Amino acid sequence: MKTLLLLRHAKSSWTDPSRSDHDRELNRRGEKAAPVMGRYLHEQGLVPDLIWCSTAERAVQTLTLLGRDFASASDVIYNEDLYMATEAVLLESLGHTHDEARCVMMIGHNPGLADFAARLFGEGDGEALLEMNRKYPTCGLCQYEFDVEHWADVRFETGRLIRFVKVKDLQGIGAPPT
Repeated sequence: MKTLLLLRHAKSSWTDPSRSDHDRELNRRGEKAAPVMGRYLHEQGLVPDLIWCSTAERAVQTLTLLGRDFASASDVIYNEDLYMATEAVLLESLGHTHDEARCVMMIGHNPGLADFAARLFGEGDGEALLEMNRKYPTCGLCQYEFDVEHWADVRFETGRLIRFVKVKDLQGIGAPPT
């Protein structure tokens, strides 16, 4: 059994028009949201063995702000190909994951991340799928499980969607507001 966590980067800033899209940083809302999601993941026991992270500044900052458990307990692969990647590129990257990793997180961007999450669905939480397809907001997270031994065997339409979580939802269960 393999677990995949798909996390969209936290909210980024558009205040500096001279900055390239790749180099945009998080805004204050994003800086507050990422630690909220990190605490939730930690409380749920979802600290991954390996993290694939886009090299975009906002994705790297999101990872950093999730908390020290993620930086110290996980192997991290920073991959430029994940910047604005399509679902095919995300699936290909996932297929290169070493099989010792039971839980993997990918931190990326829309629309590719949302498209990837939707295409993985084979069964599971249908309500979460509807909500995810409606809007995959910044710092949104979905969790899939796959009944495979090798990451290279993951295919579209074979995942079991366990949950879809938005930081906004976490505010209602005691997490600090963002």
